[in-house]
Amino acid sequence: MSRFFSEKYAALTPYVPGEQPRDMQYLKLNTNESPFPPIPAVVEAAREEASRAHLYSDPTALALRQAIADRLGVTPDMVIAVNGSDEALNFAFMAFCDGGAVFPDVTYGFYPVFARLNGIPYEEIPLRDDFTVDPEDYTARPGKTVFLANPNAPTGIFLPLSSVERIAASDPDRVLVVDEAYVDFGGESAVTLIPQYPNLLVVRTFSKSRSLAGARLGFAVGQPALIADLETIRNSTNPYNVNRMTLAMGTASLAHDDVNLGNCKTVADVRDRTAEALRSLGFEVLPSSANFLFARHPGIGGEDLYRKLRARGILVRHFSLPRIRDYNRITVGSAEQMKTFVAAVREILEDPS
Repeated sequence: MSRFFSEKYAALTPYVPGEQPRDMQYLKLNTNESPFPPIPAVVEAAREEASRAHLYSDPTALALRQAIADRLGVTPDMVIAVNGSDEALNFAFMAFCDGGAVFPDVTYGFYPVFARLNGIPYEEIPLRDDFTVDPEDYTARPGKTVFLANPNAPTGIFLPLSSVERIAASDPDRVLVVDEAYVDFGGESAVTLIPQYPNLLVVRTFSKSRSLAGARLGFAVGQPALIADLETIRNSTNPYNVNRMTLAMGTASLAHDDVNLGNCKTVADVRDRTAEALRSLGFEVLPSSANFLFARHPGIGGEDLYRKLRARGILVRHFSLPRIRDYNRITVGSAEQMKTFVAAVREILEDPS
């Protein structure tokens, strides 16, 4: 770092994205992207808006917010549009964490980064031995803003909506942020609880279930006062936070959401078949409601399997945290991609040298 870098950030350990190597052609099963390209109408919407790229985007994102509101059965003042769901999460850390934050020890790696970035004290609560969340751990932390990925990442495990509601109801004076990046692959959204809980914020993304990871588009839903707080943060940092091409793509995508949700079902079906194939090879595979699997094998370490797959041109995600270093997170691609992956794994297990 330079000698000019602020001391308050000098010890910051940044989030590490999934690798994007360019040394060869890889089968990428490491970043939870969709195997489906955007819907043609979505691409066309971006193309049309590109001719107006010399003009600023709508800072209110009204057309997109209306489309999201119609889709979810809420009103536009209950929605904020953001540059990827990570922006909404960062805004939430900035806006709601005067009393500190709390989240699981095994979860999305950006939570501790955002907490440290914003100087927020935080507590990491261990998941149970089976990697599930114990709701009572979060009802017993009054005043601390709770961040829960649901389904969780990297485990893929879904916390029932009744447990989410218990956490929200346990302390009406602190915010519960539910990060639903993967909810369309088998979970149940907490958006239905928002009318009853003014302290509930649900964060969603277009990256996974709507094939727009490269467009960088997300949104958050909550009661109007909570969203107004986030809008204050947004308009104090970057009021034109979503470009006009991405806004158009999001609106067009929602107009064809039946296609998106059909793709999600296809991914879920491939996920379940792949999980069974891995179990037949001796893997322990956690129950997933996401577009990825979290698995380990008693005969080979997680890092060793990751490296052997990488040498064969297949990328999965390995984490070095001691509790999960025997596991790998495997994005669910197309049916053919997953057949290729399973065949490579079988080959490795048969000849691990």
